[in-house]
Amino acid sequence: MLLLNIDYIPGKEIEALGIVKGSVVQSKHFGKDFMAGMKTLVGGEIASYTEMLNESRQIAVKRMVDEAKSLGADAVINVRYASSSMMQSAAEVIAYGTAVKVKL
Repeated sequence: MLLLNIDYIPGKEIEALGIVKGSVVQSKHFGKDFMAGMKTLVGGEIASYTEMLNESRQIAVKRMVDEAKSLGADAVINVRYASSSMMQSAAEVIAYGTAVKVKL
């Protein structure tokens, strides 16, 4: 599945099939949250959060791609990501875009 964050496929004519999205809500692990709090005292990257968000994006993209495949899409264009805090210990990551079929 071709994923692009532009609104066209260079050199191809496309048919829009609709908006597709995938989301996941991830909860922070207490132990990792505690260690992240300690990291804020000395500064630097909080690797456990980076890992959690990378995993969340992968899950959200897979769900978006699965939805696009169910529509018969060849690609998803104008792909975007967003995240929001759901509560103090959980965050949502969403991937969305426009499913398209390449015209022959």
